Amino acid sequence: MAVEPEKRKRNAAATREAILESARKAFARHGYDGAGVREIAAGAGVTAMLVNRYFGSKEQLFAEVVALTMADPIILTDRILGAASPGKAFTAALVAMTKPGAQMPDGFQIMLRSAASERAAEIGRVQIEKHHQKTLSAALGGEHAAQRAALLFALVAGFQVMRQMIGLKALAKADAGVLEALMSPLIERLMEG
Repeated sequence: MAVEPEKRKRNAAATREAILESARKAFARHGYDGAGVREIAAGAGVTAMLVNRYFGSKEQLFAEVVALTMADPIILTDRILGAASPGKAFTAALVAMTKPGAQMPDGFQIMLRSAASERAAEIGRVQIEKHHQKTLSAALGGEHAAQRAALLFALVAGFQVMRQMIGLKALAKADAGVLEALMSPLIERLMEG
């Protein structure tokens, strides 16, 4: 006599969270173009049809995942942006989060591995402008705040790529204090305007 498989209890919130978590991992590993809805569904223990029912499309799922990665910032926190020397605090946080062996944040990996996709880049740009760009520009204030914030993002992304992905020895093997001393004036200049 065949044993019936145990039916999974329906819980819309838990299913939605499982899909988002699976999508986050898949997009971080493979980027937008490389991650498939079936892979995401399998990782969440659901069908591809259910993924589409919850999110409408892969684009909408990607946009929500990117927005979620920005909901809990690592550097753009009140503590860092409100510090007595926000440029130094920003630099110290950046150097610490990119130390050898540190895991790159999913949001960074997702954007980096998805940048070649025109649609994913557009979605990413909208989310960055809506979240991080808005937060940092408001914190900076003054003349050219949006441009200064964007330059800070470019500096952060370039530093992360060269230190963590490429492993440029001058950055990857450098003393944290040396990196902070060299980068702080650049970051402070952009933050102060």
